[in-house]
Amino acid sequence: MIITQTPFRVSFVGGGSDMAAFYEKHEGAVLSCTIDKYMYLSSHRFFEPDKIRAKYSKTETVGNPSELEHPIIRTVLEKFGISGGIEISSIADVPAGTGMGSSSSFTVGLLHNIYALKGITPSKEQLAAEACEIEIDILKEPIGKQDQYAAAYGGFNIFRFQKDGSVVTENLNIETSVLQALKNNLVMFYTGVQRSASGILAEQRATLSQEDKFNRVKAMTLLVDDLKSCLQKGELDHFGKILHENWILKQQLTDSISNAPINEAYNAALESGATGGKLLGAGGGGFLLFYCPQNKQDRLKEALKKLRYFEFDFESEGSQVIYSPK
Repeated sequence: MIITQTPFRVSFVGGGSDMAAFYEKHEGAVLSCTIDKYMYLSSHRFFEPDKIRAKYSKTETVGNPSELEHPIIRTVLEKFGISGGIEISSIADVPAGTGMGSSSSFTVGLLHNIYALKGITPSKEQLAAEACEIEIDILKEPIGKQDQYAAAYGGFNIFRFQKDGSVVTENLNIETSVLQALKNNLVMFYTGVQRSASGILAEQRATLSQEDKFNRVKAMTLLVDDLKSCLQKGELDHFGKILHENWILKQQLTDSISNAPINEAYNAALESGATGGKLLGAGGGGFLLFYCPQNKQDRLKEALKKLRYFEFDFESEGSQVIYSPK
């Protein structure tokens, strides 16, 4: 058995600029981190050598990869020429459709797992680029590239998306004391709503043909270096304000990004001491993240007591093989 552990990501600013409809015209940029919540993928020799078993939210047993309903498992097994005798299983700390890039963590983790099965150690860049190829080029998902890169690399990074489709990765070496202070001042809540990001992202991609929407995403990319400066200088008082500015811009892209319950919770958080925040992922549900000084967090939690408070920490390793037979 081989087991891979691949983290979920939290994107702070610049989301949407990782789509080709944007970066082919103007360099995109996002600043994100990964957290200690993971996608676990295991591969195991299946008892029946001419069959494939896949276990996720359902169980499939088929005689050929092309028969698999799960598009990512099907595509990865076909890529490696695996036609039978394998069982793939997945377990996640966070459900899909909640804005933490679970689909891309799944793709990166599965690629990493099968490479390990073949006795190959891929680079982080290889894992990220191949995951993008599978999800965007082969499966035609209307998504960007940030999730795959975050899952593969781990840690705090800026990803800059070039016009030719290449990605430049800048790891942010942030002082430990600043990271701890940031962690202490970040508060996350689960809205209880899971949704498919594809529809929202397809709508968002379509709006990039409009000059005003395109310029809003461009303004979001400019916040990346503002947030970088904030972190490197340890000036965390600005962190929430930058998140808030990004959230205001993002809401103006499509009506499906936010809704009345989310707006109500967000406004209640600001009234209770948060200086800014955002909804993670494409929009419509998932997790709300806020920057709130520690001395005001009890008040914030009381104001949002109808939502589920969610504890997390940062991680810096990216996708890893955590078990492989010697």
